[in-house]
Amino acid sequence: MQKRALNIAITALTGSTLAGFLVAGVAMSGDDTPDRGKLTAQQSRAELDLGARKPAEAPKKAEAGAQSAEKKAAVKKAQPKALLAGSTIASYFWDDGSGVNGDTGAPAGGEPMQKGLFASPSWPLGTKVKVSYNGRSVVGFIGDRGPGEPSRSGVMLDLDTYTFRYLLDGGKPASKYETGTDAGHLNGVKWEVLSWGTGAGSRGAPSAM
Repeated sequence: MQKRALNIAITALTGSTLAGFLVAGVAMSGDDTPDRGKLTAQQSRAELDLGARKPAEAPKKAEAGAQSAEKKAAVKKAQPKALLAGSTIASYFWDDGSGVNGDTGAPAGGEPMQKGLFASPSWPLGTKVKVSYNGRSVVGFIGDRGPGEPSRSGVMLDLDTYTFRYLLDGGKPASKYETGTDAGHLNGVKWEVLSWGTGAGSRGAPSAM
């Protein structure tokens, strides 16, 4: 009788213990499930947000690249190709008819003396020329004849005073007639003919007067 009662008590105790474990397990499972659900939902939203951003960023990058390529192409296209190029010794002048420094009068091309007006012994008047020296460049045009006798010694360009001084050191002349330096010539000035003028003269390599 006592043995049977003991068995009943052990069975009841075992059942209660197992039931407790089951309840605790269910509670723990119930506590974890919402957190995992929240985490999964957050991950899904993050993935959706990332996926939504990627397609929007790609076209922007492609568009920026296309615009950059277009700008480069436009700049390249805007730069005229030289028809003829070479280098020479350049002198300077400012002939405005005032007689200063022995000038011979107004420029032969009919245009008034100005910045960017150059003289050549042979090129057609109105020829567009780019001159470069010491990393600096100026685009001008042939508006006069010169430099006369010096052209026989290889001086094939006469530059206006402002262009001469700018190419020399980036500065400005002391006046229209004087550069403000001791330099009378620039050796190794690079010239590029961008377009031929329609005035009197001959195309091709410059020739002495």
